[in-house]
Amino acid sequence: MIIEQIYTGCLAQGAYYIESNGEVAIIDPLREVQDYIDSADKNNAKIKYIFETHFHADFVSGHVTLAEKTGAKIVYGPTAKTNFDSIIAEDNQVFKVGDITITVLHTPGHTMESSCYLLKDENGKDHALFSGDTLFLGDVGRPDLAQKGDITEEDLAGYLFDSLRNKVMTLADDVIVYPAHGAGSACGKNLSSETVGTIGNQKETNYALRADMTKEEFVKEVTDGLLPPPAYFPLNVKLNKEGYQNIDDVIENSAKPLSVEAFVIHANETDALILDVRHQSEFIKGFIPQSIFIGLGGTFAPWVGALIKDIKQPILLVTPEGEEKATIIRLSRVGFDNVLGYLEGSFDSWKKAGKEIDTLTSVSADFLEEKIKENALVFDARKPGEFASEHIKIAKSTPLDFLNDHIAEFPKKEDFYVYCGGGYRSVIASSILKARGYHNVIDVAGGYAAIRNTNIDRTYAVCPSTLK
Repeated sequence: MIIEQIYTGCLAQGAYYIESNGEVAIIDPLREVQDYIDSADKNNAKIKYIFETHFHADFVSGHVTLAEKTGAKIVYGPTAKTNFDSIIAEDNQVFKVGDITITVLHTPGHTMESSCYLLKDENGKDHALFSGDTLFLGDVGRPDLAQKGDITEEDLAGYLFDSLRNKVMTLADDVIVYPAHGAGSACGKNLSSETVGTIGNQKETNYALRADMTKEEFVKEVTDGLLPPPAYFPLNVKLNKEGYQNIDDVIENSAKPLSVEAFVIHANETDALILDVRHQSEFIKGFIPQSIFIGLGGTFAPWVGALIKDIKQPILLVTPEGEEKATIIRLSRVGFDNVLGYLEGSFDSWKKAGKEIDTLTSVSADFLEEKIKENALVFDARKPGEFASEHIKIAKSTPLDFLNDHIAEFPKKEDFYVYCGGGYRSVIASSILKARGYHNVIDVAGGYAAIRNTNIDRTYAVCPSTLK
């Protein structure tokens, strides 16, 4: 038996390759599926099933493409409805993969169709639980991320309590837990950076699995402090339910090199957004006016999904040379398939053509310290929880996730400073503000990590996990 976790750090997402005696099951595949096919071919094995733990899994899944390429059957848990061929399994339905079995455990709560998959080994012993977004390490899936209807968040949290108590916590302590996400995912509030655990460890450490916890306490704790889901989540759910374009076609349609002249024509004749994905240090030194920075070096795809509201938005890319295809694939993981092309020769060709460029002023934390003595205006682009944990006392919280809700708070004439945790999100925020005419924005390089090394007056640090 082979169990391979394919963990994509920039998405905080885990997919799984399971092989036994020549047969393979894939759980929650990424949209690009060739690696799974190559792995099976290498071992002379056949992909038999594609198990989906729930509809959105944060991103566009590769289930439809993988089924088309391999003939494998797609399996969802009870209550799921799809526009493509799939097996809607019953609770406790058993699927045989080589010498092992995978049992469907319907665990509604995160979403109504959410299911876990229990792997029993060759001897019929419970071995591992692929827990989807029902159980994370250190947390559980937040309710109602992408689906609205008559069911409330509290209703879903109640279902989740029952699912965990009746289907998950009854498993033996040595059963391995393989979750769908780790730290950084928006599907939970307190996810561990670990990606593999056990049922026993989670019973001891996960706040949501406390033995003496009442249902009312669980509902309150799970729903307390929930932020709105990113805009792209329900759009990705729709794609996963209804099907989508093959990733090979997306690459063929999008990976088009554009000369400077062609790039300008496309920009002028379409409503395309110019997305610059180079490192922030390169972007700061020069970029195409009104372009938006979201660098490949950070959690790229989730930020694209959170900040560009429409997945059909036409996009023109400025990438590091050689990263064009990778960028297109990473955009497609969150459903952004409408890339018109990329700037051939990257930003250097733009400069050589003598085209207009813009720059972003970026200063050190020490410089900010001096400016604060002169009553500088300071804005914090981190998440609300990070701000609550600790921040510059005079800073205003304007989290990048909800920057549009705070636009009116930024001064139009007076210089102001924006910081984040390490200098990535503040450049994203600054690029958006610049594109909207706020040329008085100043980035703080190194973010709060650098600010901690100064004497800037800050609040007392509180561990985020203790905040209510």
